[in-house]
Amino acid sequence: MALIEVAPLEELRPGSMRLVPAGARTVGVYNCEGRLFAIEDRCSHDDGPLCQGDWEPGACVVVCPRHGARFDLETGIPMTLPAFLPVETFPVSVRDGSVVVEVPD
Repeated sequence: MALIEVAPLEELRPGSMRLVPAGARTVGVYNCEGRLFAIEDRCSHDDGPLCQGDWEPGACVVVCPRHGARFDLETGIPMTLPAFLPVETFPVSVRDGSVVVEVPD
């Protein structure tokens, strides 16, 4: 696993999100009312970008900008069609004041 530094915790306030490159993929890292989540920036419906759409901080849900599929940020499980397969999620932690995400090498 590789550790990717996202940002200092004070820069990723509740209700904010960051897109970070992680090898061959991009990951969206979200602060959902103080809980940190990381999800692959790829909709399982058509492989389009996922994290560039809207998201609902109170519900911890990201909405695909292309076709409106909604995904649970914690599990990656789609909540609405047209997506029916989950997307990958990644462990997030705070180390020495910085948000880091663990992604496979």
